Amino acid sequence: MSFIKNVKPLKTILSIDHLVKDFGRLRAVNQVSFEIEKGNVYGILGPNGSGKSTTLGIILGVVNKSAGSYAWFGGSVDTQQALENVGAIIERPNFYPYMTAYDNLKLVCKIKKVPYTKIDEKLELVGLLERKDSKFRTFSLGMKQRLARASALLNDPEILILDEPTNVLDPQGIRQIRDIIRQIASRGTTILLASHLLDEVEKVCSHVIVLKKGKMLYCGTVSGMTSNEGFFELDSDDNEKLRAVLVAHPSVKNIEEDNKKLIVYLKAPLEAKDLNKLVFDNYITLTHLVKRKHSLEEQFLQLTDF
Repeated sequence: MSFIKNVKPLKTILSIDHLVKDFGRLRAVNQVSFEIEKGNVYGILGPNGSGKSTTLGIILGVVNKSAGSYAWFGGSVDTQQALENVGAIIERPNFYPYMTAYDNLKLVCKIKKVPYTKIDEKLELVGLLERKDSKFRTFSLGMKQRLARASALLNDPEILILDEPTNVLDPQGIRQIRDIIRQIASRGTTILLASHLLDEVEKVCSHVIVLKKGKMLYCGTVSGMTSNEGFFELDSDDNEKLRAVLVAHPSVKNIEEDNKKLIVYLKAPLEAKDLNKLVFDNYITLTHLVKRKHSLEEQFLQLTDF
């Protein structure tokens, strides 16, 4: 067991500062900076070629950075020692096909120097305990992915890093992996995953980092990203007068008409009750009022100009 487990817990798991990676003339990672705080689930979101996997490769020590810096656990230990407290799956599962799930994990225990007693615990967590004596070659792709997660969790890492965790899985496998990620997070393990799937990030992550062509476009909470601006759907007995009243309000960005309803986009917070009072005070009766927020997909497409 690494000595990091015996020091005072740190809130910041990982700090990345102006990270750069060049492959010849191609800048794959361009001045990326963010922090990973303990106990959250982070998603690095971006289309293929945005720099997600390269960023993960750098912090895991398998890709050399060109500039910038990163520090694990507040810089209290070097990268090699820190990685003893990191569980990572950045490639497709690779186990011995002729060996059972249990025997494959025994080999991992020897490498990580953890007791065999951890095996059943982690197999149960990923829903494979009943298949512990089955050979790896008999597993479906989803089961192989789950065994890989059990392997990465054997040493009870501070953080679990996943690169495209549901890639090439069928819908059932995707749902199972999402459930496992939620279970792992509920036990206090910090998770950092890279994905190009908006739905995946929105359903399992608390925070999101959006990359495009190596540049970071957003870093913050998923709810913060989806709640930015927001908009109202409105209808009334006099939409022309309603438009005239609202267009002068400081929180209103612009107003469009869709299917005879007014779509009121916001640039600052405005509560439905306050809007309702405003129009009532101007002798307008609303027949329809719904406040909506942009989906993660809408915000992502807006950020990346797709």
